[in-house]
Amino acid sequence: MKEIYLDNNATTKVDEAVFEEMRPYFCELYGNPSSMHFFGGQVQNKIDEARKRVAKLLGSLPEEIIFTSCGTESDNAAIRSALEVFPEKRHIITTRVEHPAVLTLCRNLAKRGYRVTELSVDGEGRLDLGELRKVIDNDTAIVSVMYANNETGVIFPVEEVGAIVKEKGALFHTDAVQAVGKIPMDMSKSTIDMLALSGHKLHAPKGVGAMYLRKGVSFRPFMVGGHQERSRRSGTENSASIIALGKACELAGQFMLDENTRVKAMRDRLEKEILARIPSVRVNGCQAERLPNTLSIAFEFVEGEGILLLLNEKGICASSGSACTSGSLEPSHVLRAMGVPFTCAHGSIRFSLSRFNTDEEIDLVIRELPPVITRLREMSPFGRDLLSSH
Repeated sequence: MKEIYLDNNATTKVDEAVFEEMRPYFCELYGNPSSMHFFGGQVQNKIDEARKRVAKLLGSLPEEIIFTSCGTESDNAAIRSALEVFPEKRHIITTRVEHPAVLTLCRNLAKRGYRVTELSVDGEGRLDLGELRKVIDNDTAIVSVMYANNETGVIFPVEEVGAIVKEKGALFHTDAVQAVGKIPMDMSKSTIDMLALSGHKLHAPKGVGAMYLRKGVSFRPFMVGGHQERSRRSGTENSASIIALGKACELAGQFMLDENTRVKAMRDRLEKEILARIPSVRVNGCQAERLPNTLSIAFEFVEGEGILLLLNEKGICASSGSACTSGSLEPSHVLRAMGVPFTCAHGSIRFSLSRFNTDEEIDLVIRELPPVITRLREMSPFGRDLLSSH
């Protein structure tokens, strides 16, 4: 049974071209890029090339790119640095729908005496910029607002947020892990000070990421030791994966149009057919601007786990939300923040597509999903009532 993989917001397949780019740097060109000899120097040259490739995708300068181990490290490094840069400031602003990499850190900092404000969202997952204007003050060190939500795909108005933050002299950070490679960005014209990205969300390996740090923004390193990354992130470079990330960013730029046309069309067709074939369904964030690959959809009177298990039997891989919170029996914190009714929140699943998905795969999901929902609703008294009314 060939799998139909629709969980790309959790992780992506490594592009074969990316793998071929990194392959030589395991057993053949294995030198330490910090070494003075030519054997290490050729690796350093490829890391420099990777930095330029990442910078090009973001519209930044190469020296504004710091390689890290993942998006979580980049998020932590940015927020912790801001608090050290402004030791007299004790206020942090974020949102109720952030990824755990940001939300858990901020809540831990609240236990250490920092004042943390979590901005609310409306029923479509959209921010109220008026609330931000009310709560930001001269004590605010950093505002961290994600570029796009990992569960719903809702895109946030980060440039408008950044403009408000700048008026108060605070730093602005965005977790752009889900957005990089899917929508165009230009840091040279942006209000963003710091940005996090992760390789495994755009067809590079797991365990490598990057942080954009605007030139001129003060920074205190999260990891100290050696001189790597201009002393902004010490530790011997994960050379092969960094090189892979550079190639993945180059390919993401080349496939950006495909992501926003063909992939989006597949997502839209999946959404349309589900709504047409299955009653009592809600698309989470449907009225908001969303990433082109993401569909969060809720089925009343069924459990998301049941849907996923039965789809899994058909070889269809989806998720109930963030892979970083899987295993929790609680409804998604994102959907709770949006005020999604309890009967829907528990029955929400996320389909997230990539450029490697096909129309034939979408056809199969459209065919297999309705009987799955019917079977589960037949097991529930409320579900049986719903079926009988239709």
